[in-house]
Amino acid sequence: MPEPGVTRLPTPTEIEAWRSFLRAHARLVRVLETELVADHPITLGAYDVLVQLAEAPGRRLRMAELADLVLLSRSGVTRLVDRLEVAGMVTRERFDGDGRGVVAVITTKGIDTLRAAARTHLAGVVRHFVDHFDREELASFGDLCSRLTD
Repeated sequence: MPEPGVTRLPTPTEIEAWRSFLRAHARLVRVLETELVADHPITLGAYDVLVQLAEAPGRRLRMAELADLVLLSRSGVTRLVDRLEVAGMVTRERFDGDGRGVVAVITTKGIDTLRAAARTHLAGVVRHFVDHFDREELASFGDLCSRLTD
């Protein structure tokens, strides 16, 4: 156990595990984004926003909640929702309980775009991620990642 006030540095094995995780994540995001953009008018970030809205009660979320769910800053979500709104996939409405609040709402066009894009995206998830592991490895991987997000 390190002394109080002394920060433990990672071992070479720990650094390699971290770097492998970063490389794998970057590669997966890059390839999934490339495939999605090639076939559909949305980025992976836009896809994530549409998924969160489609799965939310009433298909709507406050902008701050949406930012937390998609791991973007509030300004980043605002810019992304701006683009989705121009494309007709999302609208903004005033939040009933708070005159200052705004919710993002997925539109029919957003749902249709999401359904079409989901086929491409989920097939890519299977091809580039799921198919590289057996069931037990996937369960373990999920458990390990949950430790980082819980």
